[in-house]
Parts: sequence; C-alpha cells; structure tokens
Amino acid sequence: MDNDLRVQAAPDYAAVVLGNLSEPYPHSAHHTQVSADDRPTPEQIHPAFYTSFDWHSCVHMHWLGTSLLGAASGSPSSGAAPEGASDGGTAAWVDGPTAASLREALGANLTPAKLAVERDYLLANPSWERPYGWAWLMRLAATCSASSDAQIREWGSALEPLVDAVAELSVAWMAKAQYPVRHGLHTNAAFGVGYMLDAFRSLGREDAATACEEAARGWFADDRGWPGDWELSGQDFLSAGLSEADLMRRVLSADEFAGWFAGFLPELSTASRILQPVSVTDETDGYLVHLHGLNLTRAGQVARIIAALRESSKPEASAAAAVLSEALDPLLKAGLSGLESGDFMSTHWLASFAWDALGSVAALD
Repeated sequence: MDNDLRVQAAPDYAAVVLGNLSEPYPHSAHHTQVSADDRPTPEQIHPAFYTSFDWHSCVHMHWLGTSLLGAASGSPSSGAAPEGASDGGTAAWVDGPTAASLREALGANLTPAKLAVERDYLLANPSWERPYGWAWLMRLAATCSASSDAQIREWGSALEPLVDAVAELSVAWMAKAQYPVRHGLHTNAAFGVGYMLDAFRSLGREDAATACEEAARGWFADDRGWPGDWELSGQDFLSAGLSEADLMRRVLSADEFAGWFAGFLPELSTASRILQPVSVTDETDGYLVHLHGLNLTRAGQVARIIAALRESSKPEASAAAAVLSEALDPLLKAGLSGLESGDFMSTHWLASFAWDALGSVAALD
C-alpha cells in the first residue's frame, strides 16, 4: 500500500463530505426529552453538527473535510503533522473548486456562535457521546489547531471552548470509571481514550492527557490472554482487543509495549479470527454495515501496532509484526469495498474511517 491510495480516494471522499453536510435528514437524535414540549429539531440543539445522520458522524465528517484541506506526511505537500492532529497542513488533497466548496461548508458550521451552543449542550449532558463523540471532536480540534492554514486555525480557535468542556468532562469521567467499556461499539473506552490522548497531547492539554494515560494503565496494563477469537459480535465496528492494544502502544515504551502485546495476544497467528476480514450481508441494515467499519478500524489499528512493534528490539516484536503485516492488506481491501455500496447507512460515516486507515497504512511506507 502507498500514499497514492489517498490521492485517488480524496475527490470521492470530498464529495461524501459535501453530500453529508447538506443532508439534515434522516437523522438519529440521541436527545433525552425532559418534558412533552422538549422536542427540538436537530439543528436547534446542534447548530454546528446536525447533518450526516447523527451528531458524531457529523463531527467526524468535519474532521475528514478539514483533513482533506490539509497535508500530512506523504500528501501532495510536504511536512508531517502531530499524531493527534492527523492532517493539519497547507496543501489540499483536492482541487481548487472542491477545496473552496469544503471551506464554505465547514466554515458555515464552525463558527463561535454555533459552537457555543454545542459546548453548552455537552456541559448540560455530561455523559452524552462519551467517549466516542468526544474523541472525534477532539481530533477535529487538534487537526484545525495544528494547521498552517489561517482559516482552519480560526476554526481551531472557535473549537477551544469545546476542548475545555471535553477535557473537563473526560477527566471527571476517568477519575470515577472503575472499569472500561470493552465492547466493539461507540462506548468502547480504549478507542475513545486513545484518540483523545493523541488530541490532548497535540493541543497541549497536559492534565487531560495525563488522565488518559493513567486510565489506560489502570484499566489495561495487567491484561493478559485476550480471547481474540471470541470478541466478534454481529454489529461491531471496533475490535475491542486491537483498540486496547492501539491505546497501550501510546502509553508504553516500545519495548514495554512489545512485552505487553506478547502477553495480551500470546497465540496470535495469521489464522487468528481477530485478523480475519468480515463481510456484510445487507448493505441497507445500519447495524450490519458496522462490519465494514470493523475491517477498516482493524486495518488502521494493525498498521499503528506494527509501527510501534518495529520500534522495539525485542524478538517477540518482530514476530508479531510479521503476523500483523500479513493481515493488513486483506483487512484494508475488505474495508474499502464497503464504500462502494452507496447506501446512506454506509456513506454517512465510513469515509472517515477509510481515510484514517489509509493514513495509518501510508505511514508504514
């Protein structure tokens, strides 16, 4: 795999972003009504993020849009961005007219006034979108703040009050969460904390980053013998085990992580179920199509774990990296095929996961 995959994909993904940001309905609202009169429209309570079927998908469509406007290592312009920032930079992956359309659509939503309403909603509902939506919001903020583009940095400044809110909420949550959520859906703790950790580091939020590191160690440092063959559930879009490993490689040294990973998946082989692509039987079923996302998140996580293992001198690291390397291409190809259906149950979210996976794979080259 090489960086050309992103170059080829970028125009299509930009079209997905623009299409989703213009689609207010159908919409899956996760608003808890407190009275018979509490029946707001999505745009009333989420003026910045009310399209793309649901709030978190709208947030990461904005992340994808800003990423397509920016540059990362290996992109059409030079220069690498911090890990949490992902694709902050100056040169776009798309042509001038498309970039202008993205700027118009994103800029219409990422305004201080609209984002203030979003902040107030988060603070009034402290467990809402925890931690998945928080993670994507922090990735968006980190990408904008790390950009060399003045307009994108303005969006980052407008997002700072939301960073304050999520930092406050996440520190409070992790301080009281005795146990992690381990399933393969939105509330998975490892996936969300991993991306929040990247973003908080990039944004210079040391207290929140430290809280993420401490939570990761407290929840997962002693885990051994993960039952990878058991974890797959019928509507997962995350591998619970690989999400955990992807978090721990962020908080352990390379050699520490190599030892931890060997104990975590001691029987890992090319035949392990955790590394096998999965298929979707009904492209119109919003839950079953989660399995497309599972292929993509596994691919991205496998790529990042390989990169971490390559930094270690331990013999078990090279052996595990070799096994994971064989799994990478089939997982990525299976995941990318999910974008071909054209059904809204896939198109409202999968492109962000594809871009994320492609970036992680490209970083290996």
